[in-house]
Amino acid sequence: MGASRVVREVAVAQNDAFARLVEEVARSQDRAAFIQLYDHYAPRLNAYLIRLGTPAGVAEELTQEVMVTLWRKAALFDRSKSSVGTWLFRIARNRRIDSLRRDRLGDLDPNEPSFQPQDNIDADEYLDAQVREARVRLALRELPEEQLRLVELAFFKSLSHSQIADETGLPLGTVKSRIRLAFTRLRRILEADSQVDVD
Repeated sequence: MGASRVVREVAVAQNDAFARLVEEVARSQDRAAFIQLYDHYAPRLNAYLIRLGTPAGVAEELTQEVMVTLWRKAALFDRSKSSVGTWLFRIARNRRIDSLRRDRLGDLDPNEPSFQPQDNIDADEYLDAQVREARVRLALRELPEEQLRLVELAFFKSLSHSQIADETGLPLGTVKSRIRLAFTRLRRILEADSQVDVD
């Protein structure tokens, strides 16, 4: 048996073992299973986030959030779609993007009703909503800074076009055209994205 085949078989066995641990957490909130997952993945997630340029303290907080998500949402893990590692690293990447977005937007009110979780969301609906939200976040990142700033003022701060013109010092016509351009661009990105099945 070649060395590469042995390595593959060990990796498959390890992935299977971790998947079983997640399923134990989902089934019975097995603390021993969670501790094994935590001990293996938390240092790796933390190192991954730091490699992406996340400050150490923030990386530690995000790692904790990912592991809390594992504890609370283990039932959403599907071994037929990904390995445990792929699932957790995807969550970590998304948490990092959310953190960067929060830092960029800064003044959002966390008590805003639209940011509050809904009760009794079906798991499939939840995942669909997460996918849609991720697509919108990624699409927003494609906007030029001057368009993104105006979209933030219009939709996160609920300012009218006139108020945005007053706040930014831009002519009203420029505000309207930049917001219109931003939405045209967002629509194009999201429509193109919806034609491809993307996580």
